[in-house]
Amino acid sequence: MMSIDSHSPSEIREILRMKNVAVVGMSNTDGKPANFVPKYLIQNGYNVIPVNPTTKEVLGRKSYASISEIPKQVDIVDVFRRSEDVPPIVEDAIKKKRIKVIWMQTGIYNKDAERKAKENGIDVVYNRCMKVEHSMLIE
Repeated sequence: MMSIDSHSPSEIREILRMKNVAVVGMSNTDGKPANFVPKYLIQNGYNVIPVNPTTKEVLGRKSYASISEIPKQVDIVDVFRRSEDVPPIVEDAIKKKRIKVIWMQTGIYNKDAERKAKENGIDVVYNRCMKVEHSMLIE
């Protein structure tokens, strides 16, 4: 069983106050977590930026091939990819600069990616769902 990070509810609440969220692996497929979680975030006032190199747009929003291509500020990188795919995502987030949090969704964790992010001043949340945390702590 995968554990979760050590953030307290108040720390997660602080993270959830950040509104610019790049969603890596965001999907156009209804019913997939990578579709309904960002949809929920949009409905709750988040500026969701899709990152998916295989599509031009998701949920009517321009999709970017990588985090570093996003012209706007990004606070949180929300990851919907397999655990082994996380290290290059963190590398790309480091290139972008000023990203505050890497958030690995439920079931996703990569120790090397966590270490690399933290070495570069980026907080890491893992094995948690932004939608679930938001509905428990904010609503």
